Amino acid sequence: MVRRSIQLILQARGYDVRAFSSGVQALADPSVVEAACLVTDYRMAGMTGLDLLRGLRAVGWRRPAILITAHRSDYIAEGEDTLFDEILEKPLLDRRLCACVDRATGRA
Repeated sequence: MVRRSIQLILQARGYDVRAFSSGVQALADPSVVEAACLVTDYRMAGMTGLDLLRGLRAVGWRRPAILITAHRSDYIAEGEDTLFDEILEKPLLDRRLCACVDRATGRA
């Protein structure tokens, strides 16, 4: 439900959005490396958003990444607080999400 809401919000703003049901599915899709920006939740089935970003970085993907989390302390506890360009805490506000993606993609 959250994934679909984010997809609809960003599509309404004119973004081409590819949504995946898991980080594993995203990493398996060759088109993911073409993404101008990554928006991912921290807690997902099978892997964390941090694991997803590490997987993308391992294949040379170097574009902006935005993390969505309800538990910022989990992410910071992993000692990786500089890998993401932006961290958005839940509950997520549409305008804040759009502002972050606009900055990440150079629309701001």
